Amino acid sequence: MKRNRRAKIVATVGPASNTPEKLRQLFHAGVDVFRLNFSHGTQDDHAKVYEAIRGLERESGRPIAVLQDLQGPKIRLGTLKDGKLMLEAGDTIRFVLDGTEGDKTCVPLPHASVIEAIAPGHPILIDDGKVRLETVACGGDYIEAVVRVPGPISNRKGVNLPATALQLSPLTDKDRADLEFGLELGVDWVALSFVQRPSDIIEARQIVGNRAKLMAKIEKPSALESIDEIVALVDSIMVARGDLGVEIPPEEVPGRQKQLIRACRLAAKPVVIATQMLESMITNPSPTRAEASDVATAVYDGASAVMLSAESAAGQYPVEAVTMMDRIVRRTERDESYRSIIAALQPDLEMSAPHAVSAAAADVADAIHATAIVAFTSSGTTAARISRKRAAVPIVAMTPNLQVARQMSLFWGVHSVTSEEIASYTEMVQRGIEGATAEGFAGPRDMIVVIAGIPFGIEGSTNNLRVVTV
Repeated sequence: MKRNRRAKIVATVGPASNTPEKLRQLFHAGVDVFRLNFSHGTQDDHAKVYEAIRGLERESGRPIAVLQDLQGPKIRLGTLKDGKLMLEAGDTIRFVLDGTEGDKTCVPLPHASVIEAIAPGHPILIDDGKVRLETVACGGDYIEAVVRVPGPISNRKGVNLPATALQLSPLTDKDRADLEFGLELGVDWVALSFVQRPSDIIEARQIVGNRAKLMAKIEKPSALESIDEIVALVDSIMVARGDLGVEIPPEEVPGRQKQLIRACRLAAKPVVIATQMLESMITNPSPTRAEASDVATAVYDGASAVMLSAESAAGQYPVEAVTMMDRIVRRTERDESYRSIIAALQPDLEMSAPHAVSAAAADVADAIHATAIVAFTSSGTTAARISRKRAAVPIVAMTPNLQVARQMSLFWGVHSVTSEEIASYTEMVQRGIEGATAEGFAGPRDMIVVIAGIPFGIEGSTNNLRVVTV
């Protein structure tokens, strides 16, 4: 199954899409990566979906990636006496570690780390910023804050603290249990929520090891301050614009999105743009024009993938949402200005032989009008380096490792294929021709560019380029 686009589509699975038949429809509509959101559902639920995806993979003969998204340490209010409370402008509210009275002197906020870290002047945002307060005093077991933007609050509403750096591990006890469960299942990617600093990556990396690729969700302002170090430590980034757009001013989000895409391209790592991309399609069969432009902008910026959240998980039109996203991506990539914009945003090349050879493969393929670049890779690194170049030519990535083939489903422009190990240069050329032909990327007299590392099977040793006529 050959996709007629380069940017990939990630779709979240939920009640609207968790049956084998619906998953099949979503895949054929264009999904490359299925996201399992562990903030919702049970481990049993996710295991059933995972098995259905693997059945679909066997049926289609195409590698499909599964992304496990961990919940992370979400800060929430406790429960209120009557379930809700109206906050008026100018009210002074006292947040306490343990309280159930539910009046303005006893609003439960059961997170000691928040009380330890917050300081006067720090904002407190409740329910995605609909209600806003400013901290005026704090003690060992309380916070006093003045209401600046009034509104109702209710049980378990989320709390955002944009100016407060919390001493929290991004892995809760629930996350650790879910992570071990996901790794046992065989997920291909793990997304780490609420990353604040480079050190947050270390614990997750120690647990995950080489059993999956690690993705950092960027949704905290503090993460932006150390973004280059975070990018260096993970395998991918997700720009989670929901929480990020609450914690930084909305007008800053578009520029930050472009910066994050560029940082990931520079590091040859995939970047996913997420949240509210086709939000209106939760309840409508077509998107707003602004939403279509939002998806297109991410594609013009060079994003590796665009993601659907509630649209595919709980919306009324999950298949239509995927179909629409596929149409927008394909039309954008065909636009006459697309190639010039992508070229203008090309990051500087890292000064190393593997990166230079990978970039040369893309340049040569463009220059000779090759129909494909065939990359032999054991870890996916060679494919990632070529993908960074955003060449006009599709990349057929051949690997003997099925999980690597699945992981590369997230890479921009990469069509991954499993193949047996190669042992000689002659075999490399022959397999390259066979792979490009069998997958529908080349025919008689077409030219392809074959790239690999010699000796074969050595990770990251990209050093050989060959032009072949089929």
